[in-house]
Amino acid sequence: MPERFLVIGAGPTGLGAAIQLERNGVDWQLFEAEPHFGGLAASFQDPNGFTWDLGGHVQFSHYDEFTRWMDRATGPDGWYTHKRESWVHLNGNRIPYPLQNNLHRLPPAKRWECVQDILKAKDRREKNPRNFDEWASASLGESFNALFMRPYNFKVWGYPTTELDFNWIDERVSTPDLEKVLKSVCLNEDYAAWGPNHTFRYPKKGGLGAVWKSIGETLPAERVHLSLGVDSIDADKRILTSRDGREWPYDKIISSIPLDRLILAAPGVVAPETAKKLKFCSTNVVGVGIEGSPPEHLKTTCWMYFPGTAPFFRVTVFSNYSPNNVPKPGKQWSLMCEVCESERRPVNRNTIADDVVKSLRKEGLIIGNPKIASVYSHPVPYGYPVPFLNRNATVDPAREAFEKLGIYSRGRFGAWKYEVSNQDHSFMQGVEVVEHLVNGHAEQTLFNAGRINARLDNPFPYPEWNKTHLPNDEASSCTGA
Repeated sequence: MPERFLVIGAGPTGLGAAIQLERNGVDWQLFEAEPHFGGLAASFQDPNGFTWDLGGHVQFSHYDEFTRWMDRATGPDGWYTHKRESWVHLNGNRIPYPLQNNLHRLPPAKRWECVQDILKAKDRREKNPRNFDEWASASLGESFNALFMRPYNFKVWGYPTTELDFNWIDERVSTPDLEKVLKSVCLNEDYAAWGPNHTFRYPKKGGLGAVWKSIGETLPAERVHLSLGVDSIDADKRILTSRDGREWPYDKIISSIPLDRLILAAPGVVAPETAKKLKFCSTNVVGVGIEGSPPEHLKTTCWMYFPGTAPFFRVTVFSNYSPNNVPKPGKQWSLMCEVCESERRPVNRNTIADDVVKSLRKEGLIIGNPKIASVYSHPVPYGYPVPFLNRNATVDPAREAFEKLGIYSRGRFGAWKYEVSNQDHSFMQGVEVVEHLVNGHAEQTLFNAGRINARLDNPFPYPEWNKTHLPNDEASSCTGA
């Protein structure tokens, strides 16, 4: 009898898994609690017609396979291509990101203080740091850690940097090249090209959620169950009960719901206390739609980081991604703000919208008194999987316990590995776990993060596949606009 697969979640991971199961001719069903595809990569339109994503997501790819599916979803001309222009707002200064590569923008005394510390800083392999805070001081210098890393990362994660591990860093934090730092300081030159997302894409219409909706709609409708979440899983009997009371026998499950929720949904597999150890933060997305045009200094800006007292840690000039993110292109513009919330960083949701607008004015992002066309606050309960201390020692045994019973937890919150939680990583985790289970291939992304992140557009990891397994090559060019 053919194996029966159940997929939980219709975000990038679940869709990647469903696509690969369908390609392999395997029996599968997909369950999604929300009435739409996309998961954390979904988009929505507020009552005033402004489009918002569930955070500051952009598209860049470590995989040819992922790029092909993205092009197939929109057509060859469905993307804008942007060169990243991002800034750090620090003590009244607007400094190109990453800050550690542009220290010449700091006041002279602070500049020299940071350079001295970087000269003294030792490589993390020599220091053997115990946490992210110690890694930052050892690699970037204590002055820079105190100036930016410590306050900013608390605003992102909602936990002090002394309570974070550092093994997630990989391509996420720029360790300064001393030669480039000194060149920037001496020549008064900006260096802003670092990072895998120094160029990125964004769909022309519908936000990023439109891409995932398009991909989801390629799947056989009879196998997709939107607005139908999971009530419980009997891992011994291998029966999933959906929220409408139906029972679904299975041989294997691929789950992309948060691991803590999976632990509670399938009692008896992992001790429930483990779920409480899995730290995460929520994101409050506050979208502000504004009449007119953005100020001159924001007309080409992508996003900005705020380590100071403003409630948000990042603000995106969202209308710059696509003019279609506002209902009246050319006559309106928009700012999307992200505010972290955690048990260590509480947020007053009753005042958050007003607090954000006041801070946007204070920070010089809204100048004068333009008409505010829309202010919309949207809480995202699971924003970031926090890389807490001893994360791997907590997460890996839990994941392995589920796998012994045929349940494979993957994706941004399923695997709880921030270093492989972008959309491309998550999609390919779904693809690769199916290839592992059906065809015996080794999974690459989850277990080889450093190698995967080392370069962009890696070839499809299974080169022996015939081209007929891949999307139509006629829709695989990345032209943008």
